[in-house]
Amino acid sequence: MKIVFMGTPDFAVPCLAEIIQRGYQVLMVVTQPDRPKGRGKKLTAPPVKELALRHNLPVIQPEKVRDPEIVEQLRALKPDCIVVVAFGQILPKSILEIPPLGCINVHASLLPQYRGAAPINWAIINGEKISGVTTMYMDQGLDTGDMILKKQLMIGEMTAGELYDQMAVLGADLLGETLSLIEKGIAHRIPQIDSESSYAPIMDKNLGKIDWNKSAMDIYNLIRGVNPWPTAYTTYKGENFKIWESRIVDQDCHGKPGQIIKANKDGLLVCTGDKLLNIQVVQFQNSKRMTVDEYLRGHAIEENNILGE
Repeated sequence: MKIVFMGTPDFAVPCLAEIIQRGYQVLMVVTQPDRPKGRGKKLTAPPVKELALRHNLPVIQPEKVRDPEIVEQLRALKPDCIVVVAFGQILPKSILEIPPLGCINVHASLLPQYRGAAPINWAIINGEKISGVTTMYMDQGLDTGDMILKKQLMIGEMTAGELYDQMAVLGADLLGETLSLIEKGIAHRIPQIDSESSYAPIMDKNLGKIDWNKSAMDIYNLIRGVNPWPTAYTTYKGENFKIWESRIVDQDCHGKPGQIIKANKDGLLVCTGDKLLNIQVVQFQNSKRMTVDEYLRGHAIEENNILGE
């Protein structure tokens, strides 16, 4: 089977590796242009490009994949199938119609739930216990195409970063199974039920701001769901600081939401809209990420102060 692969971040790397390992003919790898990265703003290749070059695969990096010359270039390759994993651009109808076996997408949710750009984050923020990966035939809608296979994964206490890593591996396994079914002509098409769908919009930097009036569970889920980006944050004496890890204390609050009840080596005990939350890993301005215990060895955090004011 001749495949064009479209993907960009490290999430897509295991899927490309799976295609290579299975011996499919990769006609072209399409990825986003190199972008400035880090403090030095050094131009950096996407992870998918790095893997492709290590395997001597041809790579193109169009600013807009819908440009007519790019569409014609892909059409001339005559791929049997196009595989799309976290590519970062919407495919036009002119590309979706090229491969006779369809454009196949690996999506990090159990569709039709969490269609959109950030399904991993929103599943955690919303307190889901189970997530998973879905392979589907792409159409012109936003993650609305017919499904092929699904695999579930227990979220447990994972952060978005931890779930992301596990989903990437699970997605590669599921893609391998899916391509095998397609190659044999026995892949099913399972229509999505639109009335059961939900949406996972793109993440925004301000999403991590903590509202201490919310429940301890909601805040705990937010902290995990925006870790590692954009990261949960609040203010102490008017200065922003990040919160990386927390745990719920099964004890009702008797103070104001955001009030620091205790600050010691075990963490910051803070009031929420219902129960107490123990803040365990923080990052204050101009400081590195550290446990509260480590921070308190060189700094003071005053009890009874109210976070977020």
